[in-house]
Amino acid sequence: MGAGALTRDIDHPKPDTKRWLALAEKALAGGSFEEKLVSHTDDGIRIEPLSERSTSAEPLVRTNPTLPWIVSQRVDDPDIARASAQALEDIAQGATGLSLVFEGAPNAFGYGLPRTAEALEKVLDGVPLNRMQVRIDAHPWSRAVADWLLAFLTRRRSDPTKLNLSFGIDPAAIFAGTGRLRTSIEALQESMPQSLAHFFSMGVPGALLEADGRVFHNAGATEALELGTMMASAVSYLRMFEKARQPLVYAAPYIGFALSVDQDQFLSIAKVRALRKLWARIQDACSIPASTANVHAETSYRMMTVADPETNILRTAIAAFAAATGGADSISILPHTIAHGLPAGFARRVARNAQLIMAHESHLHHVADPASGSGAVEALTDELCAAAWQEFQRIEAEGGVLNSLQQGYIQNRVQTAAAKRNAAYRAGERGIVGTTLFRAGSERPVETLAAERRPALTEGVAVCEPLFPVRIDQSIGAGS
Repeated sequence: MGAGALTRDIDHPKPDTKRWLALAEKALAGGSFEEKLVSHTDDGIRIEPLSERSTSAEPLVRTNPTLPWIVSQRVDDPDIARASAQALEDIAQGATGLSLVFEGAPNAFGYGLPRTAEALEKVLDGVPLNRMQVRIDAHPWSRAVADWLLAFLTRRRSDPTKLNLSFGIDPAAIFAGTGRLRTSIEALQESMPQSLAHFFSMGVPGALLEADGRVFHNAGATEALELGTMMASAVSYLRMFEKARQPLVYAAPYIGFALSVDQDQFLSIAKVRALRKLWARIQDACSIPASTANVHAETSYRMMTVADPETNILRTAIAAFAAATGGADSISILPHTIAHGLPAGFARRVARNAQLIMAHESHLHHVADPASGSGAVEALTDELCAAAWQEFQRIEAEGGVLNSLQQGYIQNRVQTAAAKRNAAYRAGERGIVGTTLFRAGSERPVETLAAERRPALTEGVAVCEPLFPVRIDQSIGAGS
């Protein structure tokens, strides 16, 4: 009898939810189904153990789905010569993007390039700009850096319209991350459209303005809080241009997004996908043709640990996988030693190679939106969209993102979410492998670069309570 006959004789019962539930409850032997098999996100979104397959979902694709995402390496060393050498090494070994992080940036974690035109020019000297994405991480002087970058390109006789640039101008992220704005909110809203008008006229491709959620995530925000704040930031840009009588249809494609992804794989996939759906909904509400969101994803700083730092390699690999399968256009992995100081060459290489393996050996980009149709991911995406939309509406009712920050409303919600999460870790309801679970008896030495931490920004006209990045292991007293 052949194998085919054997399989034909087997009776395969059709999947049945009620039958599965009955078997699951029997296996629990009196245990609580809710406690054992149902989980909830930090936003209270219910995650069932079994989901119906979605048949009506449309795939959500990246800006350029035929190519791999951009492997972006952070350039954040205060030593300019060392930073330049790092950048060239990263490019030679496969990186396709550079994220320039300057001192004073909320995402610099105490380091960053010196805030000078010389530093920018030195780091980009020798970089093949025609085949690299260059993004400026949001920071207080990003408008000046944009001018430095264009001046440098002019001297290089590079055509900006043929490059892939991201200028990272985001007043909300700067206000939240530093607690300072260099002008009043009113003056910023009045001057910003005119200040950026010549960028639009030049037709520079890429993201000019950015709605950056990483500041909020790393301070403790839930996924919906992060997404809702990003949408409020993006809408504030649209409102500014509308007030200046500039067509939104031309402004929208210049708005980019940056978010954090962490070790919760499916939630991070859903977060990237939800961002795309939310941006499409906002453009539809503004009666403008939907442009595909340009999404930069960076692995979470708050999930990184001091103890057993090699476990961070696993966390960041899961997070980067989630970003890639969720549809991020560019991804940056924080080196696994970042909780100890400024990462050295080995940690940077591990971060870079993890992405290269995913792209060129695992070929994750060969399937457009692999989560499309998955009942669990589609349900999580939709629930996340609904929760983020509520947060967006709340911020709008508070007068917009800048006013909400000035009044401390967003900060209060972020801090409340962080406190609740930290309490769950302290109570043992959650665990961190290598820190609160399976901690090693001794630690191996960690290599970092000699670098002094840069002072925080202290100057500004508008002031609010800053949201600083805090690792979870720090917050629960398990980071040493």
